[in-house]
Amino acid sequence: MNIRLLAIAAAFAVAGPQAALAGAQDFTLINKTGYEIGEVYVSPSKASDWEEDVLGQDVLANGANVDIGFSRGTDACHWDMKVVYTIDSTSAEWTDFNLCEVSKITIFYNAKTDATTATYE
Repeated sequence: MNIRLLAIAAAFAVAGPQAALAGAQDFTLINKTGYEIGEVYVSPSKASDWEEDVLGQDVLANGANVDIGFSRGTDACHWDMKVVYTIDSTSAEWTDFNLCEVSKITIFYNAKTDATTATYE
């Protein structure tokens, strides 16, 4: 588990039982791109910027996954996501994931089409 996410979870646990409960938007991100990902941004669809990298100092290796959690105070369902590869700092973006209905997002890279795609469930 990502050290930063573990620290956030610990902070919620100290804040009390209600704050420690997971939000409806929590999801697992799975990297099946063939490359290491150095940054992941998840922002409400109506946000004007990407806010902070949820991986912090960590990376998401190919074949690995990370659980991304939200506090109960967050009630937005529609979110955008951006990933940045460590190899060349290129990025891929998606808009309008309904995280109130999605619990797992898997991303793939196709070298022939130079496209990063996502499936979700």
